[in-house]
Amino acid sequence: MSFTSDDVRQQFTDFFVERGHTHVASGSLIPSDDPTLLFTNAGMNQFKSVFLGETPSAYPRAVTSQKCMRVSGKHNDLENVGPSLYHHTFFEMLGNFSFGDYFKEEAIRLAWELFTETFELDKDRLWATVYTEDDEAAELWVKETDIAAGRVVRLGKKDNYWSMGDTGPCGPCSELHYDYDLEALGATDEPDFDSDRFVELWNLVFMQFNASADGSLEPLPKPNIDTGAGLERLTAVLGGSRSNYDTDLFQPLISAVAGAQGLEYGKDGEVDVALRAIADHSRAMAFLLSDGVMPANEGRGYVLRRLLRRAMRFGMKLGYDRPFLYEAAEAVVGQMGSVYPELVEHAGLIVKVVSGEEDRFLQTLSAGSTKFNELVAELHATGTTVIPGDRAFRLYDTHGLPIEMTRDFAAAENLTVDEAGFSEALEAQRSRGRSAWKGGGDEGLRETLRAIGAEHGPTEFLAYASAALDSARIVALVRDGEAVGEFAEGEQGGLVLDRTPFYAESGGQVGDTGTVLGAGIAGTISDTQRPVPGLVLHQVAVIQGVLRVGDEVALQVDGARRDSIKRNHTATHLLHAALREQLGEHVRQAGSLVEPDRLRFDFTHFSAVEPAQIESLEAAVNAEIRADGAVDIEEMPYDDAIERGALAFFGEKYGDEVRVVNIPDVSTELCGGIHVGRTGEIGLVVIQREESVAAGTRRIEAVTGEKAVAALQRYREVVRGAAAQLRAQEDTLEENIGKLVDRASSAERESEALRLKLAAQQAGDGDGGGDEFEVAGIKVVRQLVEDLDAGGMRALVDELKNRMGSGIVVLGSRRDGKASLVVGVTADVAERVGAGDIVNALAPVMGGGGGGHRTLAQAGGPDAAKVTNALDQSPELIANLLQ
Repeated sequence: MSFTSDDVRQQFTDFFVERGHTHVASGSLIPSDDPTLLFTNAGMNQFKSVFLGETPSAYPRAVTSQKCMRVSGKHNDLENVGPSLYHHTFFEMLGNFSFGDYFKEEAIRLAWELFTETFELDKDRLWATVYTEDDEAAELWVKETDIAAGRVVRLGKKDNYWSMGDTGPCGPCSELHYDYDLEALGATDEPDFDSDRFVELWNLVFMQFNASADGSLEPLPKPNIDTGAGLERLTAVLGGSRSNYDTDLFQPLISAVAGAQGLEYGKDGEVDVALRAIADHSRAMAFLLSDGVMPANEGRGYVLRRLLRRAMRFGMKLGYDRPFLYEAAEAVVGQMGSVYPELVEHAGLIVKVVSGEEDRFLQTLSAGSTKFNELVAELHATGTTVIPGDRAFRLYDTHGLPIEMTRDFAAAENLTVDEAGFSEALEAQRSRGRSAWKGGGDEGLRETLRAIGAEHGPTEFLAYASAALDSARIVALVRDGEAVGEFAEGEQGGLVLDRTPFYAESGGQVGDTGTVLGAGIAGTISDTQRPVPGLVLHQVAVIQGVLRVGDEVALQVDGARRDSIKRNHTATHLLHAALREQLGEHVRQAGSLVEPDRLRFDFTHFSAVEPAQIESLEAAVNAEIRADGAVDIEEMPYDDAIERGALAFFGEKYGDEVRVVNIPDVSTELCGGIHVGRTGEIGLVVIQREESVAAGTRRIEAVTGEKAVAALQRYREVVRGAAAQLRAQEDTLEENIGKLVDRASSAERESEALRLKLAAQQAGDGDGGGDEFEVAGIKVVRQLVEDLDAGGMRALVDELKNRMGSGIVVLGSRRDGKASLVVGVTADVAERVGAGDIVNALAPVMGGGGGGHRTLAQAGGPDAAKVTNALDQSPELIANLLQ
């Protein structure tokens, strides 16, 4: 029986739906409300809060095909992708889940039935492993299925036990393995499931215990089932192949990339490695971009950029010297868009970003090669034969030169690379990347809050209906991650109530502030957060009396502050709509910050927004404000909202019921924030800044209401002040400033020409503090000149070279507290030593860097005083280069 990947995915889903499971769509690759994960890496991630008991499940059993990425931490498969026949960065994990419904018996029976009856896998090739102490699972495999008892194998904790962390849900697991070679096992041999003979197809996790900090295990009141089967591996086995890359998930991509270069998969080992890596990375980059990840130098964006550049390096090995990955990513959209419509929705974005990154990398690589050549000249000048690890990393991280290329280039120059030092620097970078996404939440605090939530239930959230509450009960007080009984006057910490009108920070909108009052009690609330789902934590400082668990208190949100936040939040929706209308539908929210004093909106776009476009956007937003349109808010099923055209944002977690904010004929978005009732309440929007925050991501900052009026008044003050200074009318101010700039530029050019003429005269007279000498028979002129810019120094070098006829000119200058150096070499001497070689040898003396070509080069350094050191050492360093 033949299966395509679509067949496998669909039949897996249908099998469990027919048996009472709810089909749940894949979550985003960007985990929601989980600071411990860089990417979604398992099917259970989107149900983590259910397994932890933080939120109830809307269904007792579920089935998913989840998008996953494994490129970090203990699940980092990146370096195996390409050489391996079954490792991937991006993959799909099929899984069925039970939330306190069925347990081991039904999970085992369903797994066996699906594999042997629906997929018709050979029963004699299937092995089941169980945890060594899990007698129940071992017995159930024999009782509930017709697997041979001898193919149920007990393994230790390393292989067959699962835990979410040091504490929390855990339990034994059972794995199904496929045996490629039935004849290989002798009668007394133990199977080696890590060998190539076997492939793990499915992992069934039996969550039945809760692990405490002291190591003790308590049975869960309702045990759960979490299973995971890789679609790629399962499709390969069902197709009779040992390689995932022989399936229809990869072969069309591989054939297209290979065919464009006249290559064929399966003919050359190195070519095959490159083709597998490119096919895998093309899928990863398309899905990451469709889920809102943009190339960057840290966090998730750093991973995406690294994948792009690794794929391009493999492409170069295949002979590609042009952008090509965007075509592969486009093919991914065509191949998988019917299953994952977000690929089709963002197809234009995917192609543009990948193509732009390829162009950027090719340019960067050219610059990186130049920097490598400069480094080589420096090392040759000092007699060093090893490229330091930190310098190799700088070539990689700053100039885009992969370590593999640095290694190859170094070998051609009879150099080696300190790869241990490179790895150390790379790990430091990865640590910085992890810190960029890991979030500041304290796990000890979250554990305490989970326990509070389990005991008292979720906080009743009333922020949409009111900004004040006459009575709420204190259910917990938390300090330094631990629950306490009271806060005395002058103390502060976390306050948990049974209900609250305070909005907890979410979706870019900051948390509310306000006051808490009771009998002889007064306190201020400076922030409101939701560290764990369902529980609101107020940061409180007691200014009078004692707050105690069980007290009844009154709550008041700072109304004026909230009103400002509401104006700014609704303004972001208007701004988003205007951006999509005027710049294109590829624009989508990439992040936001809504504070009382300003709004910040990040969005996907590929170039700067021109001043005229900013004015047009501002005008469009203010036109909608003047129209005073209604802001309608409604709750509805997620699917209904999407069908109505509501915009959803990747990285946000949405339940089955969602909140839709609709400004009729303008904007419809899923949003959990607080908004004005009509657009006219915003008053006015003034855009203050537009800038780049990452490749393909722009940022707009704006103010509304009173802050917008104040901004315009400040602009008017500046204009009036400038006009007064220039004794000009406001309407001719721009013209007058232009004339003033022209006069200043003309005066600077005349001054520079005079300085150049004086420096040349001093050099000719020998009065400029310079000297002439010979090195290995070559005339050298060396001189310190004052206050010449780089252009003036280059002109002076050319004049001195013309006077000399043959030789080397080394000029140093101190200007604005910095050192600069320009070296010129006549054409005949450049055959023996280049200006770039000399600059690369002298620049480190100044603590700087530089570059150039054979006849002219320049360098700079941060300390003006060090230019004399470079001039002093120039004879010796030039002599070394001429040896």
